[in-house]
Amino acid sequence: MTDIFSRLEADHNKHRKLLAAIAETTGDSQDRRRLFEEFRVEVTAHANAEEQALYAEMLSMPELQDKGRHSVAEHKQLDDLIAELDEMDFGSTGWLNRFKTLAHDYEHHIDEEEEEIFPPAKKALGPAKAKALMAVFEQRKPAEIEKAE
Repeated sequence: MTDIFSRLEADHNKHRKLLAAIAETTGDSQDRRRLFEEFRVEVTAHANAEEQALYAEMLSMPELQDKGRHSVAEHKQLDDLIAELDEMDFGSTGWLNRFKTLAHDYEHHIDEEEEEIFPPAKKALGPAKAKALMAVFEQRKPAEIEKAE
């Protein structure tokens, strides 16, 4: 990985796989709980580190502020959905329906980041800044994982 964008996309691919694995589980199983917890910790840490690295920088640039604000707002909505699911009965139909909403919304969010937000940010930031922001993300994510656990 050479910059913040390739690093974030690698995480997104991991998250897509976790969502698919969770969707394959049934009932209130150990697998469902373990995979969902892994997803919760990973996505929470990813979003927080992403905000501290990439989005903090984007919010300081007038031409990228709106895109940055949009993504940060979506992070909050997704965080609320994850918290809601964490409190629900993992074996209920309601849990599965909310999980499908979360999976749809999260996949939309990361697709939007990759297709509509990262390209203009990559252009505006340039290669040196994008590489430096990857270092910030790599430094922040372990602390955010610890906090999320």
